Parts: sequence; structure tokens; C-alpha cells
Amino acid sequence: MQLTESKIQKLIIAKGRGFVFTTKYFSSKADDVSIVTSGLSRLVQKKVIRRLAHGLYDLPELHPKLGAIMPSTEKVIEAIKTSEAIEVQPTGAYAANLLGLSTQIPMHIELYTNGPKKTIRFGKQEILLKPTTPKNMIGAGTKAGLILHALRQIGKENVSAEMIEHIKNHLEEKDLKQIKKQAQFAPAWIAKIMRELISEN
Repeated sequence: MQLTESKIQKLIIAKGRGFVFTTKYFSSKADDVSIVTSGLSRLVQKKVIRRLAHGLYDLPELHPKLGAIMPSTEKVIEAIKTSEAIEVQPTGAYAANLLGLSTQIPMHIELYTNGPKKTIRFGKQEILLKPTTPKNMIGAGTKAGLILHALRQIGKENVSAEMIEHIKNHLEEKDLKQIKKQAQFAPAWIAKIMRELISEN
């Protein structure tokens, strides 16, 4: 398939503002990768799209007063997952934030992955993909995985009854089977909390 600059632009526009993508999104649709790369570079120069990092772009959402705004961390991570065909598991403070146990989004985010090591910097954010063992990837993409890594970050002595109640109140039926499976691979104190979450729902 021959992708011209105008065709690339139409495909991007069709996705709507806020679309985050990598060069690979179009490379898979084209016979000549260099044409895609040069086409994207020209669209950046024309300010049609924005280059967030090497090989990472977006069609920025526009704020009436602030102009182009940065995409969410979740959108960037999803674009990377799609282009690299990998799974990721949020860890540390970011996992706690996604669970609603913390309001702060860390500037440095670490994700376990079954893919290669990679660092992505965009705006003030840094995302580090860390290759890990299959055990650490169990539950990737599920709330059970978030619970495990969020509690591990918070620490046994700092987990409060309010935190447990918050998690419990945001569980769905589909989460319960995942939590039961995840508990088998969790440290004893986290497994105990997970079993409590299952038994009380």
C-alpha cells in the first residue's frame, strides 16, 4: 500500500483530536517506511500533528485558552502497547493512582513489560518500560494486577481500612475471579487482603 502525506493526514484526522500514535501505526499499512517517516515529519512542520517523543505523535486536543494540551499518560501507554504488541503492568505510585488510592500522578512512571526495555519522555513525564519475569506479569491489564502492585508500593504497615474499603467499593464482578487467581502469586499479607475482598463481595 502506498501512503502519501495526504492519506496519512486523512487517517489521523479521522481518528479525532486526542489520538496518540507511533510511527509503527502507519508502517504496518505501508510498503515504504521512509515515506511514512518523512510524511509525518512534514505534518509536524505544518503543525498538523505534534511530535511527543522519538516516533511518538499525537493530534492534540485544543483548549480554548491554553491551546494544545498534553495527552493523558494512559493514552500514551495504550499507543505504545498497540504499536509494540506488548503487555504492561503499572507498578509503584502509578498503580496506586490508577486505583484511586493516591491523587498524585508521578512524573516518573515504571511499567513492567513482557517487551524490551524502553524509556519514553514527553512533556514533563517519563515512562520506563522494565522487562520482568512472567510472574510479575500475571494480572497485567486487570484490576487484580493493580491491587497487587499498589499494595506492594504502599506497604503492609501503611494500608488502612479506608483504602481497603475504597478498593472493595470499586470492584466489579469480573474483578473477583482475577483477584482470586492473583492471590496465589501475591505475598502472604497481600493475599490475605485479596481473599478478604473476595469473601466480602
